[in-house]
Amino acid sequence: MARAWGLKPVTRNHAMSPDDTPKPHPTRELAARFEAYADWRRRLSTRIASLHGWLTEAGLADPQVDLRFGQLNERLRQDQLVVAFVAEFSRGKSELINAIFFADFGQRLIPSAAGRTTMCPTELLYDASEPPSIRLLPIETRTRDATVAEFKAYRDEWTSFPLDLAVPERMSTALAQVSQVKSVPVSEARRYGLAEDEDFLAPLAGGGEPMVEVPCWRHAIINFPHPLLQQGLVILDTPGLNAVGTEPELTLSLLPNAHAVLFVLAADAGVTRTDLDVWNRHLAGGDASQKAGRIVALNKIDGLWDGMNSDAAIDAEIARQVDASARMLGIDRAQVFPVSAQKALLARVSGDDPLLTRSRLPELEQALSGRLIPAKREIVGSATLAEVTTLSARARALLDARKAGIALQLSELNALRGKNQDVVEHMMDRVRAEKETFERALARHAALRSVFAEHSNRLLDSIGLEALRTNAGATRRRIEESPFTKGVRQAMGDFFAALRNDFGQAARQSADIHEMMRGMYARWSDEQGLERYSPPPFSMLKYLKEIDRLERAYNTHFNTLWNMVSKAKFALMKRFFETVASRARHVYDIANRDAEGWLRLVMAPFETQVRERQLQLRRRLDSIRRIHGASGELETRVAELVQQGEAVAEDIAALDRELSEIAIAIFDAEILPRAANG
Repeated sequence: MARAWGLKPVTRNHAMSPDDTPKPHPTRELAARFEAYADWRRRLSTRIASLHGWLTEAGLADPQVDLRFGQLNERLRQDQLVVAFVAEFSRGKSELINAIFFADFGQRLIPSAAGRTTMCPTELLYDASEPPSIRLLPIETRTRDATVAEFKAYRDEWTSFPLDLAVPERMSTALAQVSQVKSVPVSEARRYGLAEDEDFLAPLAGGGEPMVEVPCWRHAIINFPHPLLQQGLVILDTPGLNAVGTEPELTLSLLPNAHAVLFVLAADAGVTRTDLDVWNRHLAGGDASQKAGRIVALNKIDGLWDGMNSDAAIDAEIARQVDASARMLGIDRAQVFPVSAQKALLARVSGDDPLLTRSRLPELEQALSGRLIPAKREIVGSATLAEVTTLSARARALLDARKAGIALQLSELNALRGKNQDVVEHMMDRVRAEKETFERALARHAALRSVFAEHSNRLLDSIGLEALRTNAGATRRRIEESPFTKGVRQAMGDFFAALRNDFGQAARQSADIHEMMRGMYARWSDEQGLERYSPPPFSMLKYLKEIDRLERAYNTHFNTLWNMVSKAKFALMKRFFETVASRARHVYDIANRDAEGWLRLVMAPFETQVRERQLQLRRRLDSIRRIHGASGELETRVAELVQQGEAVAEDIAALDRELSEIAIAIFDAEILPRAANG
């Protein structure tokens, strides 16, 4: 019985329509936690929109602030949690995905049978702008110089099949496409970079050129309106070492960017040589946060339920296999979870709670919900708070400048009480002199702004896409022209060195800009008597770390004697380089956006200070002129300034309240969504 979402099992007589709206059941903690996370994002987005609205109403926003708030809310709206499932074939990986995420549909969503079922990397997600469908990228695209990410922008490159949610049999037929294979000559398979994988591509009997079986598809995207997918979950299903080793995008992008990787073993096989190869080459590395997101499922423990041994003996054997698996993988045994995916799926569909408990799947789900979602929430919350703090700091500086200006005007006007016209004229002359000094200083800083623009252009040029295109094009030609391994290695080494050189130049340029602007703000503060502002530096560390990661992946997975002398070297190396170049382009894109934002951030306080200084000087001069012209204006103007000061104080308090509400929304530790707590 599909209890978690309030659905009945799907049969010929009961079909799920696209308009069905499944409801959560509190017994499923994974679903409840995921819904809580989505609810948390919605509440946080509402609070951020409230802050933005308040800043706009208070006259503290500008087009740049509007843009950054829009980008922040869009990131929250599109936020995803990616869980990657990795295993060699026949480990029950697809069955495990069905049991954890799709048992409530009442049937297997992902094809699961003996032998290979997932023949290409498959993403399961939900995009409300697209109808339910499965999109398939033909295997022939592996011969072209483009990555899967680039092909995603061109729908005509994909073959699409609709998912008929009202007819499960049709939907199953469409989804079965991911397991399709076809026979091709060895020469063609070699062009795809698949030719010499003995385990994956066994030659077929027959005359003429030997034939081999290859997957029909390079990549699959399943757009399915499951409640968890609707809330931002993305499931990545990978077809084992053959795909991870020959599709560099998995190694360089998809797996490293997954928030959790669930590695599936089989209890009846233990940790095999190929399992260990996948683990050591693709999953064992990474930083502490990545390693914490590695979870191992020891599947098919129901094979030990032979009816001959006692429960205690079975538990002891399972514990022994858990210890052995953890020892061979070099991880803590707490990261290994023995399960029976097949029995768990059967238990969920039939409503057999004792069988579900015996399958031990709830323990694995507890680990996923207890580790993945809180860690993701902490990352998103910290990044959001940092962005909001930066945006609000500009508003606070503006309010503080207004407060200081009002205080100065009050001080001047209070000093005029009981004074004669000569004193008022003297005060007016003094403010005029301040205004003239300010305008002369502004003219001097105009030259500095010209220098700032020149340095900014150099910074953006050093990490511009044109520099990358030139470097990548030269490297591509060297790889294609090199007949020997040494030449390929040298070309790749020079490519990574050129990337580092670009960011090294950018680091020097940004340091020069930071030092120049820091000095400018110091002089401006001394000249104008304003509070000193210290602009933040712009670090290249995160971009250099990504380049380091790309080079480590190259050295680990491709820069080996085995890969260089076999495995269709040219096709694999060319495809790998295109993926590296694509990832580098992504790094340059982000660096350019960040640099442009930093440059605006560095200059924005100066622009704000100039506007506020001009406004305050004009107001001071106007006030004194009014008092000079009419003796009764003094008390009226003092009262107006007091009222303005109180309004600014109220704005500061309101800003603090808005920020406090956002902090509460970020750190609110509710486990269940508001709707469930009802």
